[in-house]
Amino acid sequence: MANSNVSIFDELSIDHVEFYVHDMAVAAAQFTDSYGFEIYGASETADSDEAIRSVALGKHQIRLVLTTARGADHPAAAYVEQHGDGVANIALTTSDAAGAFTEAVRRGAAAVAEPAERDGLVTASIRGFGDVIHTFVQRPALTDARTLPGFSAVPERGARFDSGLGEIDHFAVCLEAGQLASTVEFYEKVLDFRMIFEERIVVGSQAMDSKVVQSRSGSVTLTLIEPDTSLDPGQIDKFLKNHGGAGVQHIAFTADNIVESVGLLKSVGVSFLSTPDAYYRLLSVDLAKHSVSRLRELDVLVDEDHDGQLFQIFTASVHPLGTFFMEVIERLGARTFGSGNIKALYEAVERQRVEEGAEK
Repeated sequence: MANSNVSIFDELSIDHVEFYVHDMAVAAAQFTDSYGFEIYGASETADSDEAIRSVALGKHQIRLVLTTARGADHPAAAYVEQHGDGVANIALTTSDAAGAFTEAVRRGAAAVAEPAERDGLVTASIRGFGDVIHTFVQRPALTDARTLPGFSAVPERGARFDSGLGEIDHFAVCLEAGQLASTVEFYEKVLDFRMIFEERIVVGSQAMDSKVVQSRSGSVTLTLIEPDTSLDPGQIDKFLKNHGGAGVQHIAFTADNIVESVGLLKSVGVSFLSTPDAYYRLLSVDLAKHSVSRLRELDVLVDEDHDGQLFQIFTASVHPLGTFFMEVIERLGARTFGSGNIKALYEAVERQRVEEGAEK
């Protein structure tokens, strides 16, 4: 008898993340020069006067695609016009793209692109949240995970160092007020995600509600956040205003040793948000790794859940609208998030927002 608990979505994992950008060269340089990523692929552009339309880049298990519009009719044009540079596609690896698409649509997902085969890969897309889509990607066995339809390999270039960033840990998603419950329900109902954590954070006269959903495989994690509009506006409200609606606020990259990675990233010019010294004086966690003095020196936060510890830090946003930044995270057994870090990270971003001027 078939196992009724088996789902076509059981083995979903992150395939790649696509950004729509205004200036390809500038966007690519931020990842190659600041994070040590390497460019390894480019889209075919036989019908275009431009040299490239998209480039693929990354390091280790991190795979990104940067796409710029070649004309006003390209989807990236409308996206960048409304949102500025940002995440447009969180693509998901599956063993059956057509089956995943059909089942997701049957469960209520909005179809974006029907199943299609190119270069031996099958893809199909559904609507996610805001203007972000999910493309299911199916590869033949033994195909390089960096292979993408319509892309050709190029001599690897750009990487000058290895920052130690290994894979994508999670995405933080800002939602309009009132969308949190329905978005959680969408991922639970359509893609069989599970809610693994929830938290309400109150900082002064501001508050936000957060719920974390994760794929059955544990490979895809979305931290979903909405502001409490009955209180004073804060950073989530600012994101929604500047971004023009729901979207990805930041991507967290894993590090095997966050002290080494952050130290290296700082040495090449990456700026991180600061942490008040009082945070470290009041620290009550018995550290399993790293010293308090080193964490203080680098502004790295530490927290724990029932399974272990986690270390986190946010980069300062270099986005013109302040609507995207990165996080570096190291997990020592921890599988969810710590309440103390969530509040401390919120406060760090809020300090930056206030310093820059709340009305910018």
